[in-house]
Amino acid sequence: MTRTTLSFLALAALAACGSTITRLDAPPTASTLQIPASVGSVMIRTVSLPTYAAAEEIAIETDPGVITSDGDLLAADDPSRAVTLALTQSLDKILNATVGPDPWPFAGLPDVAVDIRISEMLGSAVTGQFRLAGQYYVGGDGIDFPNRSRTFAYTVPMPTPDIPGAVVAQSAAVTQLAEDIARQFAR
Repeated sequence: MTRTTLSFLALAALAACGSTITRLDAPPTASTLQIPASVGSVMIRTVSLPTYAAAEEIAIETDPGVITSDGDLLAADDPSRAVTLALTQSLDKILNATVGPDPWPFAGLPDVAVDIRISEMLGSAVTGQFRLAGQYYVGGDGIDFPNRSRTFAYTVPMPTPDIPGAVVAQSAAVTQLAEDIARQFAR
């Protein structure tokens, strides 16, 4: 065997011994809320996340103000896409309206669009709490629906003070946000 072939085989053997990638999926949290909507259709724009929350590596606060991730646990889906779809699915179950993500998957235009900007989405190993905060904007075009802007901040206890606990609490916080947004459309 040539030296190049031996080097390639050694490199292939090292790659085969590589670590397993572990991904965590946020378990869905169901809402019991049912709201008759004042609109027929709602579009959820792609949710904007802070850099640490938009990354594939799941972050956690390990000391006050210190956000870390070890790269061992990765998000099961693109975090922005996952939060957008979780909100869309929750709102679809809560409201008696057609709810879809951006880009709008249906013919025509939605009655209203919701734009969500999350400023904080982080679990804390220090406090054992998960915090979801930011602002959302609701706007309609061509219908009699007032444009609205609301801030939100939710603190949810984590079942365990670690990354898996933060992922479970995140799901509950996103459901609370969906319920809050749904109330904007109550008749």
